Amino acid sequence: MSIAFLLTTLVVAATPGTGVVYTLAAALSRGRRASVVAALGCALGIVPHLLATVTGVAAVLHASATAFQVLKYAGVAYLLYMAWATLRDKEALVVPGEEAAGPVPAGRVILRGVLINILNPKLTLFFFAFLPQFVDPAEAGALLRMLLLGGVFMLVTFAVFAGYGVLAASVRSHVISRPGVSAWLRRSFAGSFVALGAKLAFTAR
Repeated sequence: MSIAFLLTTLVVAATPGTGVVYTLAAALSRGRRASVVAALGCALGIVPHLLATVTGVAAVLHASATAFQVLKYAGVAYLLYMAWATLRDKEALVVPGEEAAGPVPAGRVILRGVLINILNPKLTLFFFAFLPQFVDPAEAGALLRMLLLGGVFMLVTFAVFAGYGVLAASVRSHVISRPGVSAWLRRSFAGSFVALGAKLAFTAR
């Protein structure tokens, strides 16, 4: 496990993107537990991309413009849906001591995090380009080593995202207890999902 791999993984995980935005939204909407669950969902969403890389599906996405575009626009559509859902959920941000309309099941939080990452073809291509740099295909157990590195990437991603979420949740009471902040936060997160969707829509392979 090289220092270069760990540093690159940490930088990639810490760079704000859809997963970070989703985790922060969960933290400020539902609290610390929801943020950790959201981080877990985003980390689990890496598994299909890792498997796609080691089985060669990433090569198909890289070679086929149609396959890449289909997956990309599915991701854009889901991000726009997340923006709409964030704006619609007006009772998610509540003042401490009050109850929201009802707790969001952990499974739903995880599923949304998984879908956010699954529907991003750039993540598959990232693994396709990133992991082979740290694995010699001629060495024995190269496939196992690639899976191991992918597992480390997942753990680092989960730790970083959960850290973001816990920090955001720690100031939740100070933020959402102020008049008008709830609506502003919903619009900000919805706008972030729209912006990320637009960025993905205009991304080339």
